[in-house]
Amino acid sequence: MAEKYIISIDQSTQGTKALLFDESGSLIKRTDKPHEQIINEKGWVSHNPAEIYGNTVEVVKRLVEESGIDKEEVVGIGISNQRETSLAWDKVTGEPLGHAIVWQCARAVDICERVEKMGEAENIRRRTGINLSPYFPASKIAWILENVEGAKEKAEKKEICHGTVDSWLVFKLTGGRSYKTDYSNASRTQLFNIFELKWDEDICKLFGIDPGNLAEVVDSDADFGETDFEGFFKKPIPIHGVLGDSHGSLFGQGCLKSGMIKSTYGTGSSIMMNIGEKPVLSTHGVVTSLAWSMGGKVNYVLEGNLNYTGATITWLKDDLKLIDSPAETEKLAKEAVSDDSLYLIPAFSGLGAPYWDSHASAAIVGMTRTTGKAEVVRAGVECIAYQITDIVKAMSGDAGVTVGELRVDGGPTRNAYLMQFQSDIAEADVQVPDSEELSGIGPAYAAGLALGVWDEKIFEKLKRVKYEPRMEKKIRDNKYQGWLSAVHRVLTK
Repeated sequence: MAEKYIISIDQSTQGTKALLFDESGSLIKRTDKPHEQIINEKGWVSHNPAEIYGNTVEVVKRLVEESGIDKEEVVGIGISNQRETSLAWDKVTGEPLGHAIVWQCARAVDICERVEKMGEAENIRRRTGINLSPYFPASKIAWILENVEGAKEKAEKKEICHGTVDSWLVFKLTGGRSYKTDYSNASRTQLFNIFELKWDEDICKLFGIDPGNLAEVVDSDADFGETDFEGFFKKPIPIHGVLGDSHGSLFGQGCLKSGMIKSTYGTGSSIMMNIGEKPVLSTHGVVTSLAWSMGGKVNYVLEGNLNYTGATITWLKDDLKLIDSPAETEKLAKEAVSDDSLYLIPAFSGLGAPYWDSHASAAIVGMTRTTGKAEVVRAGVECIAYQITDIVKAMSGDAGVTVGELRVDGGPTRNAYLMQFQSDIAEADVQVPDSEELSGIGPAYAAGLALGVWDEKIFEKLKRVKYEPRMEKKIRDNKYQGWLSAVHRVLTK
């Protein structure tokens, strides 16, 4: 009997991965390739869309060839993508109109300020769930239309496509036959009304965008079209699962019910809580988005993003030279003086959720005569858990639920000290899976479920290590209150 395989494409900020899953849901092979980070003298961050597409085709071909499987046994494709990175291309030729603007790039800040002066910021938040910011595609696409030669003219003739990386890959992989995005990616554009579940014509108009030029929004497990990867497969393969990377991680973690929450630990962190089928606008400093739409049913999320979690450890290594590798942090944290009251506030580029103070400055607070290398390193590790706890508490307040379990993923989760401290400070069980590929696992599961390769028992596939709270309540409360006090010293508003 022939085996059935699912391929997941995880297109991230740094590169593109292809992941191969067998019929049991086991990850059996991975290939990847980085792409160029294009940064100019103004600090603008860009990617080459043609390079990303070429790399996508290449890593899939290598995945199949190096694994030695029969091509005919690949039955479906899933895609996850870096979410807010935005681009435009010619609808007729399929050629990109300049480079993609990466999510980190703030070149469209003037456009956001222009819209804010119109008094529309709160209206945008109430319709889209997210705060007006150059981080999101609305102003990025507007910048392309206003600054890239020929873009505005093509838009007026309806000869343009523009959106996020998922819609670019779907368009290119299907030979231009499919121009679609899913609900998770649409909800992060700042152009999508998350209550009416459609492109918001009024908001599009504010940014000079014709909603008729945006992709069709479909379920995350919909049929996005077929691809043969430039003739590599004899029979075209259906693309049946598309999710933004953080949403893919939430789905892969099995956070399918309201109140379930996950945190991805990377350079920064994305913390997401599934809040079910009814949206809740945050009053605690996080944002509301769509988790996904599966089988015609929409789920919403609360999300908070942090800029400096794993990046704080990089700072300790590359700038302070206190460690040679992140692996050293666990040992040093355990060696530090137990009652040293040191806090590191990593506001190197201000503070994001839930404080939203872009002018806050980084600081080390509470030094004593016992403060040394180990104590500074431990403070760098602990600030990751404190920041995530801030967001977990904000989400608990918005959703009206007590978080008893936090599902986590990403490289820093290998640090046992950090995971135990996270459990202690958040006062919740922390579940660490045996795989780091959650953003790729999510769309693979979505595709496999849609195609009948497996059922919902697939979510039991991941094995987990559980950390439970052990810290005394008085100690935990004192530590967390000390953190809040330290943060408020650096706030400017």
